[in-house]
Amino acid sequence: MTIPRTPSSSPLARARRVVVKVGSALLTDAETGRINRAWLESLIEDLLRLRRRDSQVILVSSGAIALGRRQLGLAKGPLRLEESQAAAAVGQIRLAHAYKELLESRDVTVAQVLLTLEDSERRHRYLNARATLETLLSLGALPVINENDTVATAEIRYGDNDRLAARVAQMAAADCLVLLSDVDGLYTADPNKDRAATFIEEVLKITPEIEAMGGRSASDVGSGGMATKILAARIAVSAGCHMCIAAGHPRHPVRRIEEGARCTWFVPSATPVAARKQWIAGTLRPAGAVTIDPGALRALLDGRSLLPAGVISARGRFERGDTVSVLATDGAEIARGIVAYSDVDAAKIMGRKSSDIESILGFRGRDEMIHRDDLVLLNPEPAAAERVGS
Repeated sequence: MTIPRTPSSSPLARARRVVVKVGSALLTDAETGRINRAWLESLIEDLLRLRRRDSQVILVSSGAIALGRRQLGLAKGPLRLEESQAAAAVGQIRLAHAYKELLESRDVTVAQVLLTLEDSERRHRYLNARATLETLLSLGALPVINENDTVATAEIRYGDNDRLAARVAQMAAADCLVLLSDVDGLYTADPNKDRAATFIEEVLKITPEIEAMGGRSASDVGSGGMATKILAARIAVSAGCHMCIAAGHPRHPVRRIEEGARCTWFVPSATPVAARKQWIAGTLRPAGAVTIDPGALRALLDGRSLLPAGVISARGRFERGDTVSVLATDGAEIARGIVAYSDVDAAKIMGRKSSDIESILGFRGRDEMIHRDDLVLLNPEPAAAERVGS
């Protein structure tokens, strides 16, 4: 039996970092094609409420094409790719201006981030996008993200912002992803067509039966449907992120979720950090290896990061963002982690202080060779401890 969630027990209430996705059908008025300003103001108030309790917020927003097509006089119905790109180019300015006006009037810095599918599929772009988001959040900005529709071809498009939002949640190690939709959650069948359809409050595992419940979008202006939301849920929960599908049309839609409004929660089996570390530990073929001294090993066992000063040697060919083995001086693998430098750069800075990195490499990289959030100990118990003491 599912236990009803109280506001204090909601994953949204406990989340340190939240991604909220807004669809075109919510942002734009169906009759005029303009921004639904009263609704958007209520959403902004909800997001700022999350920030006041020290949650970091990222907004994934559709709406550029819907706004731009009206301005260009494009008829209703499917658009050719080049028409969509033209509409996005016009609409993105209007969308960004609306967010800037509403957020900066409340003393919040807003940042626009445009992504394509390649930005989350290719390692270097993924790392750069992740670093940008981390920096914006650390500086107190609220990132507003949309697919870069003006340049994305049919082959490199997400095609829907549900999947984009899930990738952003994965990239940002978010605790909670909220998909505001034209439906209030997942049903066993389309409730508009089947009166016997049953609402599902909680999904603990995405099975073939759950996937079969997906359907087409009920909106003329949106590109997603329940099938894309289930796909987004698979991405999110695999990254340790709770995901919620909830009705977005009422004002203050995020606050309503916290107050107990009906919605469907997809529940992960691990936290974002644990899921990330499981993925790192499960890497079949690390790209290379670094050997560390006993002092660095003690630091790792104490839960700290691996600094260049503690690295004795590096072998193999690896790039920034690759998974590498961390070896003790006797050659035993004691950890794995995502390295912040290529093998060429690692060879130049190993054994040196982090403060020397910029003068050696000519650019300011991370202080850590492997950050503790990107590192997992494989055998922290007594063997490793014995090596430290020897």
